[in-house]
Amino acid sequence: MAATDKPVLLSTDNDGVRTLTLNRPDPKNAINSQLWIELADALRAAARDRDLRALVMTGAGGAFCSGADITTPEDIHPRHKLRRLTDVALALHELTVPTIAKVTGVAVGAGWNLALGCDFVVATPESRFSQIFSKRGLSVDLGGSWLLPKLVGLQQAKRLVLLADTIDADEALSLGLVTWVEPTDQIDEFVADLARRLAAGPPVALAQSKALLNDGANATLREALANEARSQPGNFATA
Repeated sequence: MAATDKPVLLSTDNDGVRTLTLNRPDPKNAINSQLWIELADALRAAARDRDLRALVMTGAGGAFCSGADITTPEDIHPRHKLRRLTDVALALHELTVPTIAKVTGVAVGAGWNLALGCDFVVATPESRFSQIFSKRGLSVDLGGSWLLPKLVGLQQAKRLVLLADTIDADEALSLGLVTWVEPTDQIDEFVADLARRLAAGPPVALAQSKALLNDGANATLREALANEARSQPGNFATA
């Protein structure tokens, strides 16, 4: 990065809470090659940080993320580009600490799926969401084909992806794709308080519960009970 360039990803820590801010406000934080790489590196670094208790992801300039930057040509095979998306999606999913997406403005395409990869999504009444891929002649990516059916069921997932309609925060909330909708002038305080509450919780228990819930949808009841039985003794050891 040249000395005159602005960093494309900002990272700040506060009492066990790390905030990652996508910092390309002019293209509404569209994720270019450099940002994909830095985001994957930042998420891996978060996974290694034993003092980290919660992670917040947001965007600069009044938008969360307008998806992948497809306007800048690159001399690289598409499969290598998609590998960068895979790295980010897996690094986010495998984080053991609670994650929060703070969504102001738009979250579309890969940007929306980045938010959906977090444990909680907090939006404002002005937030707008779209699985815009088909309008760009693309198929869904960044884990959307896995996340959406789990969150809203197959039919609603197909509606959102195949029609690529834009929905508002209230509809996203009703579908279970947003956890809270907060006034624009209060979202920063709300997310900061939420992150503090999560950071103050028992880290081992929260990490285990998060993993159990993530895995439970793909498990039988017997398997889920066995996983719970394996996890619980570790909590007694740290109580």
